[in-house]
Amino acid sequence: MTSRLHRAALALALTLGVAPCALARAASPVPPTPEAVAPAHTLTPRDAFALSQAKDVQISPDGKRIAYTRSSEDILTDNARSEVWLVDVASGQQVPLGVPGSNRARWSPDGTRLAYVAKGPGDKPQIWVRWLSGGGTGAALTALPEGPSDIAWSPDGKQIGFTMFVPEEGTSLGSPLAAPEGAKWADPIKVITRINYREDGEGYVRPGFNHIFVVPADGGAPRQLTSGAYDDGGALSWMPDGRHIVFSTNHGKDWERDPLNSDIFSVDTTTGGLTQLTTRHGPDQEPVVSPDGKRIAFVGFDDKELGYQNSVLSVMNADGTEVRALTAGFDRDLGSPRWAADGRSIYATYTDQGVTKVARVTLDGKITTVAEGLAGSELDRPYSGGGFTVSKDGVVAFPWGDPTHPADVGLSTGPGEQKRLTTLNASLFAGKTLAQVRPLPVTSSAGGLPIGAWMVTPPDFDPAKKYPLILEIHGGPFASYGPVWSTQDQLYAAAGYIVVYANPRGSTSYGESFANQIHHNYPSQDYDDLMSVVDAAIAKGSVDPNNLFVTGGSGGGVLTAWIVGKTDRFKAAVTQKPVINWASEVLTVDGFTFMAKYWFGKMPWEDPEQYWRRSPLSLVGNVKTPTAVMVGEEDHRTPPSEAEQYYAALQLRSIPTALIRVPGASHGGLAERPSQLVGETNAILAWFKKYRTDGEVK
Repeated sequence: MTSRLHRAALALALTLGVAPCALARAASPVPPTPEAVAPAHTLTPRDAFALSQAKDVQISPDGKRIAYTRSSEDILTDNARSEVWLVDVASGQQVPLGVPGSNRARWSPDGTRLAYVAKGPGDKPQIWVRWLSGGGTGAALTALPEGPSDIAWSPDGKQIGFTMFVPEEGTSLGSPLAAPEGAKWADPIKVITRINYREDGEGYVRPGFNHIFVVPADGGAPRQLTSGAYDDGGALSWMPDGRHIVFSTNHGKDWERDPLNSDIFSVDTTTGGLTQLTTRHGPDQEPVVSPDGKRIAFVGFDDKELGYQNSVLSVMNADGTEVRALTAGFDRDLGSPRWAADGRSIYATYTDQGVTKVARVTLDGKITTVAEGLAGSELDRPYSGGGFTVSKDGVVAFPWGDPTHPADVGLSTGPGEQKRLTTLNASLFAGKTLAQVRPLPVTSSAGGLPIGAWMVTPPDFDPAKKYPLILEIHGGPFASYGPVWSTQDQLYAAAGYIVVYANPRGSTSYGESFANQIHHNYPSQDYDDLMSVVDAAIAKGSVDPNNLFVTGGSGGGVLTAWIVGKTDRFKAAVTQKPVINWASEVLTVDGFTFMAKYWFGKMPWEDPEQYWRRSPLSLVGNVKTPTAVMVGEEDHRTPPSEAEQYYAALQLRSIPTALIRVPGASHGGLAERPSQLVGETNAILAWFKKYRTDGEVK
């Protein structure tokens, strides 16, 4: 495997359009021409190494300061670097915490201290606390063997709860022989018996489970509160008495085979005693205790085993009685609940038609939107998402983004009262013209269903000209795109393409019925929706109908392969991390306990016809379109075997193809490293250029 520096050099070579060996041959400097040093007026591949964004935006209890994680890319390490920064809300002035690698900042209840995670003794992530007065002294509270997560202060500020992985001995079969002294034997065999044995981004999981701990806020030995063969954790919320923590877990008898079920529990921080507070079949998650300790808010649903189900915001008494749904009539998915300081309402996120918002929900179920335009942490594609926090006086802080701004720190003091406190990419974008993103009205040819879509136009767009078009399809399929930043779409547009992206049926944020149009029926008429999106773009008058291209990842990779099996109107395609054969996918995916049960209703051996009918491989005999296949070599969600099946089938049919493998990349991290994002984008553009009928915009 190439080193990080070699990958960075390779990315730079791709950016400059020269071969890597040409860089090595340049022994002496050559005077640059004026054109070579002139700043680019559009986004370039090299700019992917310079993007910054705000993550995990945390407002202080008094609303006067905000702590956030500033994430920026490092061209030398080819990775993101992070550091906590503080923003003064009144002036907008910001200062770094001064701890490289710090993240997950959390305010103490009185706002005088900040807990965060950064490397400590042994170069392992540890919990630190910074006293913000008296010179800002900081100290590591822990010397943990594993990285902590889910940090939560006790109400009196004397303890911090967190979760941590606790390793266990793995299963063994037989007794290994002792190697002679000085012998170099192979690693011992590994025996796997756990049901959930792989996880995308992690690989083969180590034996062990996540558990809850507490540590004194002024330092001391952490105490483990939960134990056993269960994964405990998620969002932790303390009772006002400082003696109990509520959390979500599944302690069912066969919990690993029941992937969506979870319940709310309370753990006594003195004795470790557990009390189960909910019992329904379905996920009960993200519990938060009201300020007076009398109620608990949480999200979840009664599991009907549908492909998609909205999470409903509910409240119950602190002892688990009198559960009451507040948003049962609101046809959107609610998450991340936070109590208002007066205990009379609850803040929560929801996504509506691709736009993520914050709602305030009163205890009688009235919903008011108080912030919108939240942005998630993915830079490569325009996925909806984002979190928030709220101060005691109801000021909401959140990562705020749009199509020309990766997430900045945003602030809302009420409906329609939003302002941006940072401009993290102002210097990078100065003098550049970015692609513009506008809504594209679409009515599907299948049933007249309205489809949310957006059109990305090149930076120097001239409506009198004709441009090639890229249809870029989101994954999931239960997910949504929105009007937020996308590095890849910006780079496609800078290369002279109009890009269209959409939320076909099956996408979230349009209601449960819209999402379940593909329940046990995917792919299906989502194909018709996407073709209607292309037709709507052509009807605008600036798209060359003879230069159409298609790509997408994960669920978008499924639909890309499905599309080229249904039509030859596209000049070329790249299917990224696709599912090609559902029978093999549902048994090799890391979440194999979920997919067959919820997306098919039957196992492959029970209904092989359904699995084959819905597999893009069943249509490969129709394919005429040159189609490249891309996948991460460490993808455990849609494993490389899926991509390789399609590549082999296309080769057997003599269809022009290429297999693009991304070293070290998982499913979720296919474009996580800047050099790989650039390499993938350049490869896709190069593949499309091979099949364009002309090399220039008309």
